[in-house]
Amino acid sequence: MRLIGMLDSPYVRRAALTLRLLGLPYALEQVSVFRTFEQFRAINPVVKAPTLVCDNEIVLMDSTLIIDYAETLAGRSLMPDDLPARQCALRIIGLALAGCEKAVQNVYEHNLRPSEKVHAPWVARVDGQRASAFAMLEAEMRRVPVPVAEQEIDQAGLTAAVVWTFTQAMLPGQVDPAAHPALDAYTRAVEMFPAFQALPHA
Repeated sequence: MRLIGMLDSPYVRRAALTLRLLGLPYALEQVSVFRTFEQFRAINPVVKAPTLVCDNEIVLMDSTLIIDYAETLAGRSLMPDDLPARQCALRIIGLALAGCEKAVQNVYEHNLRPSEKVHAPWVARVDGQRASAFAMLEAEMRRVPVPVAEQEIDQAGLTAAVVWTFTQAMLPGQVDPAAHPALDAYTRAVEMFPAFQALPHA
C-alpha cells in the first residue's frame, strides 16, 4: 500500500499512525497538494490528502475511510468494543476533528487568501467554533488516563493528540495550552512514543 500526503497534514498523520499501530506495511510518499499539485493529481485526480493506493490499485481517500479500510484489513480496531466506551471515543474523535477543521480553515484564511479578501466576521465565527471544540475536548480528555505504553493508545487519543500538535504548530498562541492542561499533557506523553517519533508533524 502507498499512503500519499504530507505529515504536516493532521489527516495524513492520523492515517499514517493508525496504519503503523495496526502493524500494516505501507510506503509513505510525502507529496504535497500545494507544492507538487501535478504529481499528486497524477496519483489521485481529486488531489485529496491523505490518499491510499491499495495493493490492488484501488484509490481511497479521507482519513476516516482509510482508517476503516485499514482496520478491516488488519482484523482489529483501535476503537473500543464496549458501547459506552465507544460512544465516548466517538465523541472525542468528533470534537477533535471539528477543532481540526476550524484550525485548518483559519490557516487557509491567513496563509492562502489575500489579506484584503479576509472576511473578519467569518474568521471570528470560525475562531469561536474552534474555541468551543477545544474547550469541550479538554473536558472529555480530563477523564482519559495518559497511556504509559504505545499499545494503550486508541483512535480517540491518537486523533486528539495529532490535532493538538497540529494546532499548536500552525496556530501558535491562539489555543492556550494552559487552558487545556489535560489535552496538552496527554499529547506530550504520546508524542514521545516510537510511532509518533517515527511519524512526526513536519
